[in-house]
Amino acid sequence: MANYDVIVIGSGPGGYVCAIRCAQLGLKTACVEGRETLGGTCLNVGCIPSKALLHATEMLHETEENFGKMGIKVLRPDVDWKKMLEYKQDTIDANTKGIEFLFKKNKVDWLKGWATIPEAGKVAVGGEVHEAKNIVIATGSEPSSLPGVEVDEKTVVTSTGALELGKIPKSMIVIGGGVIGLELGSVYNRLGAEVTVIEFLDAITPGMDAEVQKTFQRTLKKQGMKFVMGAAVQKTEALKTKAKVTYKLRKDDSEHQIDADVVLVATGRKPYTDGLGLGPLGVELTDRGQVKTDDHWRTNVSGIYAIGDAITGPMLAHKAEDEGMAVAETIAGQAGHVNYGVIPGVIYTHPEVATVGQTEQQLKEAGHAYKIGKFSFMGNGRAKANFAADGFVKILADKETDRILGAHIIGPMAGDLIHEICVAMEFGAAAEDLARTCHAHPTYSEAVREAALACGDGPIHA
Repeated sequence: MANYDVIVIGSGPGGYVCAIRCAQLGLKTACVEGRETLGGTCLNVGCIPSKALLHATEMLHETEENFGKMGIKVLRPDVDWKKMLEYKQDTIDANTKGIEFLFKKNKVDWLKGWATIPEAGKVAVGGEVHEAKNIVIATGSEPSSLPGVEVDEKTVVTSTGALELGKIPKSMIVIGGGVIGLELGSVYNRLGAEVTVIEFLDAITPGMDAEVQKTFQRTLKKQGMKFVMGAAVQKTEALKTKAKVTYKLRKDDSEHQIDADVVLVATGRKPYTDGLGLGPLGVELTDRGQVKTDDHWRTNVSGIYAIGDAITGPMLAHKAEDEGMAVAETIAGQAGHVNYGVIPGVIYTHPEVATVGQTEQQLKEAGHAYKIGKFSFMGNGRAKANFAADGFVKILADKETDRILGAHIIGPMAGDLIHEICVAMEFGAAAEDLARTCHAHPTYSEAVREAALACGDGPIHA
């Protein structure tokens, strides 16, 4: 048995960042992980492998569609699926081994196994009980299921199975028009599969700016993806070589069936806290199974904290990282802080979609007087040269003070461009502050400046 200042349960983005930050602050720290590798869902079966496949298939698209336009003559590329999966695994290995190195560098102990909390101040792992003054629950989430949908990770798969398919399917049904479904649907669409997305609501990417939703869906349709909107999936059936999906249209309750080689269930995720023993411990949960915490990420049981997907808020790796650092600083007697109003969200399709702050719909519902600055990438020289002129930058600012309230981007490198606006919002900047900041030419970022100019007298290039 070892004594620690902090034991973090889970080594995903929230957990490993929290553990390293605790160690940096002089706290004796251990991190519990039951997988063979560190990094949690994100690095092993989530963010990192999916981005590797997205990148590979984007390169395929460039080769097929744009090389010829630039005078680069190549034979039509062949896809070596086995090699592509090896590249994906190499990417995973490089990242997970990197965290193992960081643990050693920062003297964080890796307790290998699955944790339970028999009582406050104690964590049991593999038959050994360790004492800790503070325990941080960072156990993440797992795919949520639908009634009547049985996952076998072969024909009916979650995102985990979709990253390990034995061959490229000729057809795929994606249940759910959210981030995960659209990203992985894009991968297989570019690989030649006929992809159909079935979404319960009337718009994809629920909660996103309505104008972005429409433009995004229209763009994905142009790329070949099909959509069935307002449809409630009733069940899936695994046939000999295919799977059949039965759904009802909400508008008229009519029942329909569609089959495909693979069905991807992408209906969201739920907190993963099974086996921790939170019930007997008396740790309070929400109706959705999330660990209840106060404004300092403390549970109702003294000395136990929780962060990331295990608690309320957006299930995003970077949100978990911020909370992990804040909890470490709080435990160390500092003032940990997370600004939940400035947490960006990104969809890594092509084009990318990025958002931060409030949407136009939210501002309308709140009765907030606002103005819109919008600029199309069609007016951006770099985007036109790179065949990436689809999309726009949209900035929402307070009508009186000009303070930036939110921003929504669909277009090239949107996931990187959004952070200029995040920094501006963190400092309480006005749209004019962005507009008066010199931006290098020619860059995609000029579209951000033009949108900021559009909040005032107007953009230059539109």
